[in-house]
Amino acid sequence: MIDYIKGTITQLTPTFVTLETGGIGYFINISLTSFSKLEGKSDYKLLVHEILREDVHQLFGFADSEERDIFRLLISVTGVGANTARMMLSSLNQAEIKKAIALSDVNILKGVKGIGLKTGQRIIVDLKDKIGKQGTGGEIFDLTDNISREEALSALVMLGFAKNAVTKVLDKIVREEKNLTVEDMIKRALKNL
Repeated sequence: MIDYIKGTITQLTPTFVTLETGGIGYFINISLTSFSKLEGKSDYKLLVHEILREDVHQLFGFADSEERDIFRLLISVTGVGANTARMMLSSLNQAEIKKAIALSDVNILKGVKGIGLKTGQRIIVDLKDKIGKQGTGGEIFDLTDNISREEALSALVMLGFAKNAVTKVLDKIVREEKNLTVEDMIKRALKNL
């Protein structure tokens, strides 16, 4: 398995780069995100994900490890192939993908060509826990918000409200204003439940 290729960029387009090293030119598929980072460079160490099957041998390149990690998570989802994952990374940056998954925002994912409702939902279901463990890049909630939110959630569930409804309302409240006390969160949530 190839981890990276370091060499001279002999051709660069928005969809692929040819990287020459040791007299061999490697055709490597890239996203627009990687393309923008490679522009103007003559030499580069490109991280690689290699796909070997009976009928195909493809290399996908990434300017940084975070992009490759997201790519690998995306292709682990049933129905999401390498080209679809590359399209997602070209349409959205890593932070936007992580945020959409963490917030279960299927509409952001559906905005990518080739991603329908079912595929978007499958991506969210399959990756929500994995993305949550990694963090969401530009953190959506900091630790104190999570603690306050959990306390408010617990209190409202004990009052008899459905956990799913309370979770949605609290997520919306925390997105709108971050530094609320538990009491303020509960008061606002009661108005929306």
